[in-house]
Amino acid sequence: MPLVFVPGAGLVPGRFRPLAEALAAILVLAVCAAIALGSAGTFAPLASITGRPISLDPAWLPYYALRTVLRMLAAMAASLVFTFVYGTIAAKSRRAEPVLIPLLDILQSVPVLGYLSFTVVFFLSLFPGRVLGAELAAVFAIFTSQAWNMTFSFYQALRTVPHDLDEAASEFRFPAWQRFWRLEVPFAMPGLVWNMMMSMSGGWFFVVASEAIAVGSHSIALPGVGSYVAVAIEREDLRAVGWAILAMTVVIIAYDQLLFRPLVAWADMFRVEQAVRQSSHSWFLQLLRRSRLIHWLSLPVTGLLDWLLRARLLNPPPHPARPQSRILDMLWYGAVLAALLRAGFFLVRFAGSELQWSDVATTFRLGSYTLLRVIILIVLAALLWVPLGVMIGLRPRLAERVQPLAQFLAAFPANLLFPPAVFLILRWRLDPDIWLSPLMILGTQWYILFNVIAGATAFPTDLLEAASEFRFRGWQWWRQAVLPGIFPYFVTGAITASGGAWNASIVAETVSWGNRTLSAQGLGSYIARMTAMGDYPRIVLGVAVMSVFVVFFNRVLWRPLYAFGERHFRLD
Repeated sequence: MPLVFVPGAGLVPGRFRPLAEALAAILVLAVCAAIALGSAGTFAPLASITGRPISLDPAWLPYYALRTVLRMLAAMAASLVFTFVYGTIAAKSRRAEPVLIPLLDILQSVPVLGYLSFTVVFFLSLFPGRVLGAELAAVFAIFTSQAWNMTFSFYQALRTVPHDLDEAASEFRFPAWQRFWRLEVPFAMPGLVWNMMMSMSGGWFFVVASEAIAVGSHSIALPGVGSYVAVAIEREDLRAVGWAILAMTVVIIAYDQLLFRPLVAWADMFRVEQAVRQSSHSWFLQLLRRSRLIHWLSLPVTGLLDWLLRARLLNPPPHPARPQSRILDMLWYGAVLAALLRAGFFLVRFAGSELQWSDVATTFRLGSYTLLRVIILIVLAALLWVPLGVMIGLRPRLAERVQPLAQFLAAFPANLLFPPAVFLILRWRLDPDIWLSPLMILGTQWYILFNVIAGATAFPTDLLEAASEFRFRGWQWWRQAVLPGIFPYFVTGAITASGGAWNASIVAETVSWGNRTLSAQGLGSYIARMTAMGDYPRIVLGVAVMSVFVVFFNRVLWRPLYAFGERHFRLD
């Protein structure tokens, strides 16, 4: 079985070559210089950026792109830590799971503007008068667009570890700590890597809202591609929009080649079956393996990983299984209910004095419009991307070619399509309620594609061979072989795609180009309008109603499907 993690497996030196050593030295120097340059202004006074407007000169774009990428990588690191901790507790704790998974639904449903509305003041107060406060607010906002789908993916993988691998870990008598790092994390790694790519792309989708902060009286434009795009849209500068697209293309290709393609090739080591299908390849990963410099620099890290993996942590002494205590369950759920009531009382007290029942009725009516859009768009996206995702996932060489294109399309901000959308809708006098809707799914449909690709990549080869031996063809091949194998991955992608579509409604139901603005009736446009006005009670109401819709939709549809897939389609 390849599902045993070996520290430094991706950095074992092969044949050392002078060219590899030279390229590795350049790489190390470039990374150090980029980090130093990108973080130089982090501790500067806030006035240094508020008094310096974002320039549309293309010469500034490399610097802006560097600042944006560093923020997104910082948010990605935070998302990984959150994923491992939150996903593990949710998957392994019987009492915590009924609380943490609905809470994750709620966290996913809260839009980026919803987080910014209440966290900007907090982060600015942590470092008053410093850029660092605004940087932390932007990183946190990007984190909220990255973490949830990674956590769902990791949770789904932990709940569907094959029984034979589970039994093998028991035979080896792995303590909980070693079981986690040697079995569960490697099993989850292929799907997690693809969701990391999707999370990076999701960060690009909301980078404008994250860097061009405009909440009530606070208006801060951090140096970055997002702020550049916001200024270009405000000034109706199509030339600057074109330069932004070019800069994003270069950045996406760079981190695809230097980060995600090596991760995909490395994660191939942890596929359950890899005898027949060819593995992915990465020239950069081969460079790392052949460089003595990289090998030496990685020794402290691999040594620490080796010590951590060998440590017998979280290994309580064996004791007889204790019967489940109903009293403890009742106390736990009572405490959770009390916390929910307390939070609800706080929200009602905060917002209730300025709200009327007509406001509540309005938000639920607008939420039903957005719900209808989400349902239609998710169905259309599933019909398109499930077949294509299976085709790509079962062909690693094709996945290598498609991966950069898919990442670019997923990372392409919908904001850059606002100008032609506004122009065409006004030119042909189209209904914004209908024709603004595709912008909601533009950035979130890729959750379905990437998760289906991950599921097809992890699909056992012996099952494909069995389907071939039984001569499954057409719909029978899909119904009895492929769909059961990818079903948990598809549901994970659909959950995050639907939650992302709700989130995207904030920027898709109200679009602008210069001084022209179009709005569709929906909860997203309502929250965006209240955020611009700084009307905090109605922001809370809109976010709360959106959370109710998302949680209800997940509880009624997606969670039952998830449980069905876990019971019937688990690989044994």
